Amino acid sequence: PMWTRKKKELNLDPPDVTASVIDGLKKIYAKKIRPLEEMYKYDHFYSPLLRESDFDAKPTVLLLGQYSTGKTTFIRYLLERDFPGMHIGPEPTTDRFTAIFSGKEDMVTPGNALAVQADMPFQALSKFGIDFLNKFQGSQCNSPILEDISFVDTPGVLSGEKQRIGRQYDFVDVVEWFAGRSDLILLLFDAHKLDISDEFKRTIEGLKGHDDKIRVILNKADMVNSQQLMRVYGALMWSLGKVLKTPEVVRVYIGSFWDQPYQHAENEKLFEAEQNDLLRDLYNLPKLSAVRKINELVKRARLAKVHAYILGHLKDQMPSVFGKDKKQLKLIEDLNGEFNKIHRLYQLPVGDFPDLNKFKSRLENYEFAKFPKLNQKMISDMDTVLSEDIPKLLKQFPQNHSTEIRDNQNPFDDDFVEPDIIPANCKEKATEIFKTLGPENGKLPGKTVREVLMQSSLQKDLLSKIWNLSDRDKDGALNLDEFIIACWLVDLGLAGQELPAELPEQLQLKKTMKAPVRADIRQSLSLSSSNLR
Repeated sequence: PMWTRKKKELNLDPPDVTASVIDGLKKIYAKKIRPLEEMYKYDHFYSPLLRESDFDAKPTVLLLGQYSTGKTTFIRYLLERDFPGMHIGPEPTTDRFTAIFSGKEDMVTPGNALAVQADMPFQALSKFGIDFLNKFQGSQCNSPILEDISFVDTPGVLSGEKQRIGRQYDFVDVVEWFAGRSDLILLLFDAHKLDISDEFKRTIEGLKGHDDKIRVILNKADMVNSQQLMRVYGALMWSLGKVLKTPEVVRVYIGSFWDQPYQHAENEKLFEAEQNDLLRDLYNLPKLSAVRKINELVKRARLAKVHAYILGHLKDQMPSVFGKDKKQLKLIEDLNGEFNKIHRLYQLPVGDFPDLNKFKSRLENYEFAKFPKLNQKMISDMDTVLSEDIPKLLKQFPQNHSTEIRDNQNPFDDDFVEPDIIPANCKEKATEIFKTLGPENGKLPGKTVREVLMQSSLQKDLLSKIWNLSDRDKDGALNLDEFIIACWLVDLGLAGQELPAELPEQLQLKKTMKAPVRADIRQSLSLSSSNLR
């Protein structure tokens, strides 16, 4: 099978997701986070309480796109077989959300039944009601890739007159729920269908907060020749730039993901390379999934802590006997002012506070006088979770920063980076950002780089160290090689890993020669510059 074969060809280490990390997350949540959530009705204001199935769930890939962009065909391509309940056609054939997961026997499970299975991570979907559950199903089948990853196929996003018809459930809210529990979000585009409808735009905007998970697939790219493909890619990036409000350039996989011969074979090598990159990212999902679960639990703990402060503060503002209704209305009207008071009083980050309007609407259903008082013991437990328990879990992940050169590598290769040190997706992302920043004479000035690195929100002392390590020739500017190193170091900092005191030997600037830029990247930059003239 392709999945098993590619795993061997890519020569990747097996994912190191230890059961002890997941067990640790379960214990932290059950003993310290869930009691606070239950006391302060967290699930009434935000998302449902977590179950063991949420922690044990395999990595999930969510596919989104307008109809006939090849979402279902893409899943079939990776599974190398049909899956139960699959429908493919040029019209909107997929009219429901379908979760595809591993099983010995082929089976379709209706959404209402799937939502009550304790061993499946879909129980919380009950909150969207019967109208949605009637449009949700589980597809169980046997495929090598499903042993590592699950998929969620979605209805084609409507366009034109169709989007006025409406659905019987809130499509964007459902997508937001799946996005929060997915490890990778793939937006599929057809090379002949690059327009973004209003509903698709709202759907993409609803993915805010999950930008790091989003990847784009330019599908059916074999339908156009090389010159047309360059224009299609540029048009796609322009369209996405108007919707994705992020400074980083989103990763785009170009190819034709089905089992038919290419119509234009001149880009075959490009398509194969893109396929390998995509499979590499998918294969790394199990390890990244454990880190994501830690990250999501940290965000949940911070929000739950602020939530407890808010409810405790509102409780304290209520009179003991008379005028409760009047006081409650006043507090709701000036909720923004109350948020500012809580922020100043307890020194809580502004970014940890909930959406003002959504919180207001939920508060109207409760009596503030019945809210529990602030429990300092629970707040202290939450601080321990964030400052001690989670960092201990992170230390269980191996720090793989080996600087040894592999025996089969030519020490005179043009590739200035050792693949085991800087991941391929980091190099590609940094290269795309570098090109968009408009380097002069192959370099970016310090001021430009500073603006980019400051968006990481890392502390200034860390950013200063990153600059000192990256600016290898100390000329106050970064070439492509140095910019890739800077982006890699930023990723290490964001992951909570300690920065090296000095660069590994393979990344250091050789005193006898200037570190070369890879020939393929140099050619790509040259082509980009000529197209801008």
